[in-house]
Amino acid sequence: MAFGRLFDRYARAVYNHVFRLTGSWTLAEDVTQSTFLVAWRRRGEAAVLVDGLVLPWLLVVATNTTRTEWRSARRWLAALRRLPPEREAGADPAGDIVARLDDERQMTEILAVLRRLPRAEREAVALCLWSGVPYGEAAAVLGISEGALRSRVSRARARLARLVPDGNKQEEKR
Repeated sequence: MAFGRLFDRYARAVYNHVFRLTGSWTLAEDVTQSTFLVAWRRRGEAAVLVDGLVLPWLLVVATNTTRTEWRSARRWLAALRRLPPEREAGADPAGDIVARLDDERQMTEILAVLRRLPRAEREAVALCLWSGVPYGEAAAVLGISEGALRSRVSRARARLARLVPDGNKQEEKR
């Protein structure tokens, strides 16, 4: 019962976090389910909770589950490439397919830029800037000082500003 409330409370935040990591709504759904399965299995272990909050820990579990999913997907794709190609199936009739494809395209572009950052800075961006985890909580979950985390976020912002110099112009147009 308590775990169900935990899911109800944090599923959307985990789902959005995973989408930001993967750029795929479909994969985000699968990884969110896997994240809560892992959390359920590890519920007896001593999870790193910050001020009694479980969200930062869940987001780290989601990040690790995403990495595991990517490794599995790479192996799966390698196996598929060895098979002859199949004919295309019919179009997906879902009404929101255009929006989902656009979201995924945009997220792919964003992820291409983010992959140029060091892993520690990507994690800081994903936790603090994308998912809104407070610096102190994110630092505790990652096992670093708050100052170190703030430095990572600052360096990431500076690098991103150099990597996407016209990003500020696009923001001004909005």
